[in-house]
Amino acid sequence: MVGIDVSEPKSKCDDPNCPFHGSLPVRGQILEGIVTSDKAERTITVERSFYKFIRKYERYEKRRSKINAHKPDCIQVNVGDAVKIAECRPLSKTKHFVVVEVKGEK
Repeated sequence: MVGIDVSEPKSKCDDPNCPFHGSLPVRGQILEGIVTSDKAERTITVERSFYKFIRKYERYEKRRSKINAHKPDCIQVNVGDAVKIAECRPLSKTKHFVVVEVKGEK
């Protein structure tokens, strides 16, 4: 893929919303997180943790967010896997990201 340093999946798919084999352009943020759910069709939920600085107390607090991402047919993902997701155009009401790489098991 042009612009992102990820390896192309070994299997082929005919999903039009696949950044590798379809016509879906990716742009913007690239995030990493852990898959918490894969129950919906072609959709996974990714949870990511980050630190937010609280200026009043001059300390950091830990926060979490859940993001829905599109899973193309050529990428196999299980709950607990670490994944890399890239921002794309809105695919549904809540999906604005697509899976581009599976990092490994938890």
